[in-house]
Amino acid sequence: MQLLIDTDIFCKLALGECLDEAMGLFGVDAFGCGRLPALPHMLRRGKLRKKLGDQICDELIPIAESVPALVQPGAVWLDRLTTVQSIDPGEAQIFALAAEKGIVVVTGDKRALRSLKNIPEFTAALAGRIVVLEAVLFILCGQFGSAEIRRRVQRLVSHDKMVNVCFSPNNSDPEGALLSYYRSLEVELAPLVLWDPQMGAQK
Repeated sequence: MQLLIDTDIFCKLALGECLDEAMGLFGVDAFGCGRLPALPHMLRRGKLRKKLGDQICDELIPIAESVPALVQPGAVWLDRLTTVQSIDPGEAQIFALAAEKGIVVVTGDKRALRSLKNIPEFTAALAGRIVVLEAVLFILCGQFGSAEIRRRVQRLVSHDKMVNVCFSPNNSDPEGALLSYYRSLEVELAPLVLWDPQMGAQK
């Protein structure tokens, strides 16, 4: 397992037809990734179904089931997050396993990252291993062209404010907007070091 994908960004990348390409940035396919065990259930009956609707969730269920569930992290790392209220149990599992095993994390939970940046052990263990949506879409625009990514993310724009702004019809430079969002987040989350799309994907 070389890449962990949280629930929020899994849904957004799949909805934006970019999930396979995002995994490919790190040289893995679905079998090399890990997701939360509860994801298929959440798509069938949980809050995601209420948020995204039946049709979208039905499309995402087989994709979610093609990605292995992550293994449970050890208590040493997990216990450091159990008292942090802004990091939910699912994100805690992902961050703890990533820190324990040196795995890259693709996450859309900015609230959790704002808390993670204040835990020195995690900022050290996860330096350069936290990948945000802005970074993924920026590098995919460079690979496939902004026009192609704009076409793919049309169903996503109503579910993500940042994507809506960057790929709005009035914005002629999605890459510039994505990079601006990323750099702002980079400053906000310091000393946590994010994966930098301008440095290329880690292999």
